[in-house]
Amino acid sequence: MAADSEPESEVFEITDFTTASEWERFISKVEEVLNDWKLIGPSLGKPLEKGIFTSGTWEERSDEISFADFRFSVTHHYLVQESPDKEGKDEESEDAIPQSMQDLLCMNNDFPPRAHCLVRWYGLREFVVIAPAAHSDAVLSESKCNLLLSSISIALGNTGCQVPLFVQIHHKWRRMYMGECQGPGVRTDFEMVHLRKVPSQYTHLSGLLDIFKSKIGCPLTPLPPVSIAIRFTYVLQDWQQYFWPQQPPDIDALVGGEVGGLEFGKLPFGACEDPISELHLATTWPHLTEGIIVDNDVYSDLDPVQAPHWSVRVRKADNPQCLLGDFVTEFLKICRRKESTDEILGRSTFEEEGREVADITHALSKLTEPAPVPIHKLSVSNMVHTAKKKIRKHRGEESPLNNDVLNTILLFLFPDAVSEKPLDGTTSIDNSIPAPEAGDYTLYNQFKSAPSDSLTYKLALCLCMINFYHGGLKGVAHLWQEFVLEMRFRWENNFLIPGLASGPPDLRCCLLHQKLQMLNCCIERKKARDEGKKTSPSDSTTSAYPGDAGKTGGQLGLDHLRDTEKEKGEVGKSWDSWSDSEEEFFECLSDTEDLKGNGQESGKKGGPKEMANLKPEGRLHQHGKLTLLHNGEPLYIPVTQEPAPMTEDLLEEQSEVLAKLGTSAEGAHLRARMQSACLLSDMESFKAANPGCFLEDFVRWYSPRDYIEEEVTDEKGNVVLKGELSARMKIPSNMWVEAWETAKPVPARRQRRLFDDTREAEKVLHYLAMQKPADLARHLLPCVIHAAVLKVKEEESLENIPSVKKIIKQIIAHSSKVLHFPNPEDKKLEEITLQITTVEAIIARARSLKAKFGTEKCEHEEEKEGLERFVSCLLEQPEVSVTGAGRGHAGRIIHKLFVNAQRLTESSDEAAAVALPEEELKKSGCPEERRQTLVSDFPPPAGRELILRATVPRPAPYSKALPQRMYSVLTKEDFRLAGAFSSDTSFF
Repeated sequence: MAADSEPESEVFEITDFTTASEWERFISKVEEVLNDWKLIGPSLGKPLEKGIFTSGTWEERSDEISFADFRFSVTHHYLVQESPDKEGKDEESEDAIPQSMQDLLCMNNDFPPRAHCLVRWYGLREFVVIAPAAHSDAVLSESKCNLLLSSISIALGNTGCQVPLFVQIHHKWRRMYMGECQGPGVRTDFEMVHLRKVPSQYTHLSGLLDIFKSKIGCPLTPLPPVSIAIRFTYVLQDWQQYFWPQQPPDIDALVGGEVGGLEFGKLPFGACEDPISELHLATTWPHLTEGIIVDNDVYSDLDPVQAPHWSVRVRKADNPQCLLGDFVTEFLKICRRKESTDEILGRSTFEEEGREVADITHALSKLTEPAPVPIHKLSVSNMVHTAKKKIRKHRGEESPLNNDVLNTILLFLFPDAVSEKPLDGTTSIDNSIPAPEAGDYTLYNQFKSAPSDSLTYKLALCLCMINFYHGGLKGVAHLWQEFVLEMRFRWENNFLIPGLASGPPDLRCCLLHQKLQMLNCCIERKKARDEGKKTSPSDSTTSAYPGDAGKTGGQLGLDHLRDTEKEKGEVGKSWDSWSDSEEEFFECLSDTEDLKGNGQESGKKGGPKEMANLKPEGRLHQHGKLTLLHNGEPLYIPVTQEPAPMTEDLLEEQSEVLAKLGTSAEGAHLRARMQSACLLSDMESFKAANPGCFLEDFVRWYSPRDYIEEEVTDEKGNVVLKGELSARMKIPSNMWVEAWETAKPVPARRQRRLFDDTREAEKVLHYLAMQKPADLARHLLPCVIHAAVLKVKEEESLENIPSVKKIIKQIIAHSSKVLHFPNPEDKKLEEITLQITTVEAIIARARSLKAKFGTEKCEHEEEKEGLERFVSCLLEQPEVSVTGAGRGHAGRIIHKLFVNAQRLTESSDEAAAVALPEEELKKSGCPEERRQTLVSDFPPPAGRELILRATVPRPAPYSKALPQRMYSVLTKEDFRLAGAFSSDTSFF
């Protein structure tokens, strides 16, 4: 044990004094970053062009370093510029002072409207900032500040970097920076003073000149002249002389009176408050020399009216209330609600209590009573009265919508209800407003909403307005319940729904619109059947869209074959050609006399000849010159059943059913049978119209491409046409052959209905009744966004703002992607709403500025165009120069605005002076007020900025003459001095 412990006792500690300290490692990391970014050595660029700090592109790159466990971020800010030509500059570059020192004297970019604070204070095109990485961290102690300054000074010396290096000290909100720039034999120190209270001697030029000269400490007796740039900023907040033109909509005017229900078809637009809160006028004296002007605590030559350069910027109100944006936002909120209509309105409005429930037992006896049942006239009051009475009775409170509002909306939605005489529906379906522009159609296709003249679109606008002005969610639920009652009323009384395009559901529209179109199709069929009128259920059913009919079984794979056959326009006339007085569909065929003895074999290829002896039925008209192949009789196009219209959810349901049948032989067979329901119906109609026909005859009419004709030479040498079925028709167990053998010669009017309008209508009505307000809002949101975009486009066309046009295109592109999904994400919908609100605010700002600058009041066209350009620039740019300064047309208007505001202020001050004379006397005694009386047209400047420059030798008379600069900004509660003082490190 003892032996083992001996070597340990001989070990002694070695102290390595070459190990780097934390401070040295920090300096090394700074140098490493500067090397990585290639900021080593001289970097001379082209002279700065005027305005390049605002118009040019600024970029930055960042890295992280640490001092012990304290993390810093290092950021390189630089203006992107072309690299200068290097020819002839190598010799100069050795003795040339760094580019940043030269930029201190450049006057082309004083007071840039939008730039980093260090760019504004020092006029730098490139610099590096070292700041605490965490936002809450700060370098507060003086020793730490000095340590950081020492670090950057050593790093600059070691690397030869000529880019200024700053460290941020104190709390970040103070924006305090200290820095250094080194060159060959020269150094510039960047120093800063930041105070809350301004010393009175430094509120004017003469006091600031004293600071500058004392800081330079120039040893020369005749001091070189100091160059001065001054900017005063005046703020106009009082716009009372110009009332904001946009007024909130008058809710009472929306109901009754001259306006009537038409307002329900319009979305409101504009800001409820002035979207421009302040106007900032900057008066600039860019090139002054010490001694030319006087500005001290007693007198000032700096009259803003006489300033050679004026520039203006406007401050936008924070989130102004915009009507259109609020409308869409509030409607979007409904989508997040969970309540059903019954939960919102109380108990079900369809329930009956007490005596009324007892009356149900006598319902059948009432039906058999001889008393005539009157058919109520189609009037809004009759439709609504009963339902409203029940609602009130069950809830014991006033309905969410009062009678006037409800009647106004229903008259707007259903204009055909105005007439006392019920419409037959033939005109109601054409009630659509004249076709909108083609652009609108592509818009509703893109958004999957509904045409802007449709009932669905109007309903969306009405619900939007009800939600905002009349009862909120309860009002929406009430109107929807009345709407569903109206749909049932129209179905039961055969009144077509107005504002819907005829034909099957348009799959390009939202599902709710498709459902209403489906209900209209059902009403058409029922109307034609009940009244026995020979009207076409739809004039364009077969030409609407691929797969539109679904053909009640779909026949999805077969529809495309009927392109040339059946001359689709002719099918629409099928009902007109019926000569039989007993026009109705039979639900079964067992009692049909015509089929007795014919059996299934009558339809087989090469069947008995007695087939030809059957009496032809259900003929529409002759098919050109075509004749039957086997008996030469003319081929007649039969009257066929219209395919069943389908909505997208039914098509999806059907496709799922077909997919579930699987790929087995039995599943494939069953799928084929389901898809051939319409084909079988057409075959039966064809057989009835063409006794003695064969499958080849049917194919020649129904699918000409499946009947192939070739020219062949017969035995006598004559060229004749020989036809045969295509290869796919000859496949064993072919669905067409099987269907043809099954088909019986039955005319369309005696076939089983392909489209059960009663069942489909009840399904639609049940679907509508089950919709919660949230579901309804989801369905109609595309219509609301569609309407909002149209409104924005309409308003923009009056103002012609380029940036708005660009944003509208972005909204359309974004909405097209989002709204095509069944359940769009709330976040994406909120983004669209925000974009719409942004556009509305920009247009409102344009109108506010036009009203304030009086663009419409200009007598001369040139002045008007100039003002409109000026207003347009104010919207697009951060700061706009005023042509002619205070003497130009825009300048005179701005001057007048300030004069009027001052008069209002003076009048209020006089009233205050009567009440408080002593205080006023004290105020008038302060230097600032005495000086301001000279320029009473303007208030005291809200901000004073001065830049003092000089080129003087420091620290000794024989030192190199180097640029010196001091920037000063004075506001109500802030005073800052930012100085860049250069000194010669070789001759001092």
